[in-house]
Amino acid sequence: MYDYKEILMAAERLKGVIQKTPLFESSELNEKTKGKVLIKPECLQRAGSFKLRGAYNLMSQLSDADASRGVVAFSSGNHAQGVALAGNLLGIETTIVIPEDAPKAKIENTKKLGGNVILYNRYKEDREEIAKKIALESNSTLVPSYDHKDIIIGQGTMGLEIVQQCKEMNVTLDQVIICCGGGGLSAGSSLAIKGFLPETAIYLVEPKYFNDTQASFNARRRIKNKTDKKSICDALLAETPGELTFSINKELTSDVLTVSDAEVKDAMRFAFLHLKMVVEPGGAVALAATLHKKIELEGKVTAIVLSGGNVDRELFDAIQSSG
Repeated sequence: MYDYKEILMAAERLKGVIQKTPLFESSELNEKTKGKVLIKPECLQRAGSFKLRGAYNLMSQLSDADASRGVVAFSSGNHAQGVALAGNLLGIETTIVIPEDAPKAKIENTKKLGGNVILYNRYKEDREEIAKKIALESNSTLVPSYDHKDIIIGQGTMGLEIVQQCKEMNVTLDQVIICCGGGGLSAGSSLAIKGFLPETAIYLVEPKYFNDTQASFNARRRIKNKTDKKSICDALLAETPGELTFSINKELTSDVLTVSDAEVKDAMRFAFLHLKMVVEPGGAVALAATLHKKIELEGKVTAIVLSGGNVDRELFDAIQSSG
């Protein structure tokens, strides 16, 4: 288990690089839940998600020699943008392996930020194998999307901000709901939150048919997801929890929840109508779990994370008009 104090050092490293996203309430959400819900909108973060936190934390610590040889990453799109932006800021060449069916907005923005994009078929090819081969051939550093200590610690700065902001607001935080794909955001944030607020409960949320973390949590060992289903939550479709991330999440998490695509669409519509925010499907799962009361919320103070806002306009418009 890592020392949460390392997250304090990462926060110093990220000063002036990331946005300190707000923590705010919605009267509509409080009314629906009969509790106090604090919303952490990482969809407002640079590059549209929390991913810059981990990418910059890792890449800023590379030696000059390693930085000069560039980095390689694999991503469903948000980590890609975080790595590309970090590379842009640090002067490091970036190559990112992205699924060909990823949202166009994520692919195009990765290119715009300076990333060299390599597309692959997520149903027939292994992105990690492709990235490792490229890294080996170019002698570049691999920047994993979640299963790396510096990534986990960097993502943990979001959890640290929640703790600090609750202290500033003079509220006692009962529970936190965080999305979970590979588990980097939840693991890092759990370290920070439990480090300062050991009594706060932490709940993770996954798409209904991509519940590898839930299955692993219940079995107390890592289990690979097996499904022939699809989900609009493209950012959360990891096949199995990370080795490092799961070792943390299984110890610090109270439970793992799931939401359906229909519930996610409800959350996206709620975010746009009441919060005036564009939230991508994977970024809306914690809100979906809140709206559909997957845990007890009445009379409690709950923080929820909107983890990203990178969604294609066509999909977003279709979801908004279908409610």
